[in-house]
Amino acid sequence: MSDEKIIQITNLTRIYVDGVEIRALDGVELDIEKGEFLAIVGPSGSGKSTLLNLIGILDTPTSGTILLKGIDVTKMSDKERSRIRNQELGFIFQYHHLLPDFNALENVMMPLLINGMKTSKAREKAREMLEEVGLGDRLYHRSNQLSGGQNQRVAVARALVNNPSIVIGDEPTGNLDSKSSDNIYELLRKLNREHNQTFILVTHDERMAAKTDRIIRLVDGKVVEDSRKV
Repeated sequence: MSDEKIIQITNLTRIYVDGVEIRALDGVELDIEKGEFLAIVGPSGSGKSTLLNLIGILDTPTSGTILLKGIDVTKMSDKERSRIRNQELGFIFQYHHLLPDFNALENVMMPLLINGMKTSKAREKAREMLEEVGLGDRLYHRSNQLSGGQNQRVAVARALVNNPSIVIGDEPTGNLDSKSSDNIYELLRKLNREHNQTFILVTHDERMAAKTDRIIRLVDGKVVEDSRKV
């Protein structure tokens, strides 16, 4: 971890109107440094997923700013936001969302091909990434031929194959048994340390959150705790 602030969030508010006004986020202030490994926790409805969607440039705030590497992403066009997502961000979800008609190698190749990389180079990069997450012997298996933990490893490889600055995990171990969950956590931690990428994990699992270096706790759209391990 360094002192370089990769994300700076100022007075972030997100209001939804569905008959009544719902203030999902209420003036959130938050700085995240390059290489941090942190968890965002809180009860259901606390604003965790809303905050994650805003950091991931999947939604726009009602007010406030989000600086990613010093650039205000809230003022970007849809095309610019899409480019930043593809180049700077990697996403891991609770369900792996692998394409069932493609094998592990092809699933991991997909983001590279979308970014215009030649097929031969994309295949080699995807192979290297799958080997790094321990699936070098499962390149040609489809999701129905893999365990839950193995599928999530493929999803991790797909999220990291573009070498993103920030990896966003939305309940990345929420659909796994405790052993597989621990294995995925250790993999994410290993990748964080080796690549110095920033990992932001939303989780309901307090046990997993306690293993991270920093916990951001939300209640009713506000940050009520921001604790770092000494």
